Amino acid sequence: MSTLEQKTYQLDYKKAHERLNKVVIRTALQLNRNLSAKYNANVYLKREDLQVVRSFKLRGAYNMMSSLPTEQLQKGVVCASAGNHSQGFAYSCKKLGVKGVVFMPVITPNQKVHQTKMFGETHIEVKLIGDTFDDCAVAAKIFTQENGMTFIPPFDDYRVIEGQATVALEILEQQSDIDYLFVPVGGGGLASGVGSYFKTYSPKTKIIGLEPEGAPSMHEALKIGYPVTLDSIERFVDGASVKRTGELTFSICKEVLDDLHLVPEGKVCSTILKLYNEDAIVAEPAGALSIAALDDYAKDIKGKNIVCIVSGSNNDIDRMQEIKERALQYEGLKHYFLIRFAQRPGALKEFVNYVLGPTDDITRFEYIQKHNKETGPALVGIELQSKEDYQALMDNLKRHNINFTELNKNDNMFGYVV
Repeated sequence: MSTLEQKTYQLDYKKAHERLNKVVIRTALQLNRNLSAKYNANVYLKREDLQVVRSFKLRGAYNMMSSLPTEQLQKGVVCASAGNHSQGFAYSCKKLGVKGVVFMPVITPNQKVHQTKMFGETHIEVKLIGDTFDDCAVAAKIFTQENGMTFIPPFDDYRVIEGQATVALEILEQQSDIDYLFVPVGGGGLASGVGSYFKTYSPKTKIIGLEPEGAPSMHEALKIGYPVTLDSIERFVDGASVKRTGELTFSICKEVLDDLHLVPEGKVCSTILKLYNEDAIVAEPAGALSIAALDDYAKDIKGKNIVCIVSGSNNDIDRMQEIKERALQYEGLKHYFLIRFAQRPGALKEFVNYVLGPTDDITRFEYIQKHNKETGPALVGIELQSKEDYQALMDNLKRHNINFTELNKNDNMFGYVV
């Protein structure tokens, strides 16, 4: 028996598919003409963003819960999540008619709390506890033990992985000849499930896992050979940002992933906006990871059949301004400076007339107040029409002896001031 077979022999894909058949939507596998033309390949999108709870997470949660013994299930179930897992869990509680308790951090946006309650209706109770997900998860597990209930993990369980694998089952029923599969990686449940299924039924397909650059938990685990807890992570790609990958998912992913690639958060933002503007697809940051990576594989995928899993669409509209801002900075079109203008009449007018290019635009301007209430430097945000205009702007700043500090190049100062 191979190492992979030893790891995945407990996964019964057929049984999982039967359990989920009347609960999940068989989401479309769509040929995307814009992406196909751009990469000279056949690029298909597996639209899990159109799932009933707007992400694939329902598959794993329902599969695990529905496979529990009746007497165990009736004692109630618990989960800890501030995102898609909580919504899949809540919907599963409603469909199975069982009591569920969802633990979420106090800082969880009201929109996500509302959606979780909407999917679970009267079958769930939401408890807001702790300032971080880790605090919340600890409280959830203590509550589970004290009340004799069952904890439903977001990724590190065979039955959860088995449920996520049904995404792959559908893909291969819809298109059997696939050269590359691009899949987002957070805790690793989806990657473990679809990866193990493809390695069993389509071994020629290369499986490419994608993680956000600011939360490389699986990347670090694969590099050193075992899961580690990261000291800190960038949480922007919230559906794929975890401090520690699962033990079980790591053991499977190291066997089934052909490559694991890190994607900058700014690139994810640019991809979200392009998907919306060009294809009317509303993808959450984790859902855009698979497509955001295609530029880096352009030579490899040329002339091939490609599948990108769009894992979810739970994107709060309040985040769109931040998404646009991050995209512009990543593309080199938005720059921030602290500028100490000379204390004389006409200094600002000269800056506008002689430093800025003809298409440069000031999008933010505010003076920084000092502790002694004197006027300090000005925070100036400048948006360029083309990234090539950046060098001309820098040359003009130096030519006219402008006293400035570029904030984009200083992460700590940027986060504090902007």
